[in-house]
Amino acid sequence: MVFWEGYVSDEVMGIFAPIVIYWLYAGFYQLLPPLDEYRLHTRKEEEEKNLVPLSKVIKGVLLQQLVQAVVAHALFLLTSSADESGTTIQPSIPIQIMQIIIGMIVMDTWQYFAHRYMHQNKFLYRHIHSQHHRLVVTYAIGALYNHPLEGLLLDTVGGAIAFLVSGMTARTSVIFFCFAVVKTVDDHCGLWLPGNIFHIFFQNNTAYHDIHHQLPGTKYNYSQPFFSIWDKLLGTYMPYTLVNRPEGGLEARLVKD
Repeated sequence: MVFWEGYVSDEVMGIFAPIVIYWLYAGFYQLLPPLDEYRLHTRKEEEEKNLVPLSKVIKGVLLQQLVQAVVAHALFLLTSSADESGTTIQPSIPIQIMQIIIGMIVMDTWQYFAHRYMHQNKFLYRHIHSQHHRLVVTYAIGALYNHPLEGLLLDTVGGAIAFLVSGMTARTSVIFFCFAVVKTVDDHCGLWLPGNIFHIFFQNNTAYHDIHHQLPGTKYNYSQPFFSIWDKLLGTYMPYTLVNRPEGGLEARLVKD
């Protein structure tokens, strides 16, 4: 039993819940006070280094979410195992947990290699992936700001593969994709807030991804959105240390051998 049962279908929740969660969580960060003492970059840096206005970022994110919604609808239609009454038998909780873990590993694997290739291929980086890196100083709403083709190949196709390989139902996918969205938004929020559970339990976090968005770190820390294992296995892991800036706030500084 889930709270939306009897109100909307699992498929509808699977399509729209991640979108709603994205804007709620990103909006929460957007509405916070400046919190300069926890910022990884100053507001002046954000204004000077970022090459795209917020309005364009919002439009880009909405376009990607539209594509994701269409693909999700198609996936649910093709994989539905509902009986004649429209009921889908849900697997046990342990199996659902295992499916989510498998989905995380599959998504991480797809995104690591696709993301890394978009950096190594000069044409793809120049014409596609560089759009995401126009946000040198990341912020929450810009987490899914990508070139439409990148949004399709990295996020949408990667999510679809994770869904299919793991064998999760539409109901389980609501949990999986909402969690993935929250994690992705948090990784781009640009704030190192005390007590943030993602910073406690995940090495791949806001500061980790901030390193990747800085010029010296663009060929490192490709892993997203969950673990850092592929970076460590394939030599693209760049450790960092958090230091206090003289003018206030924090800086994620590369630690090179």
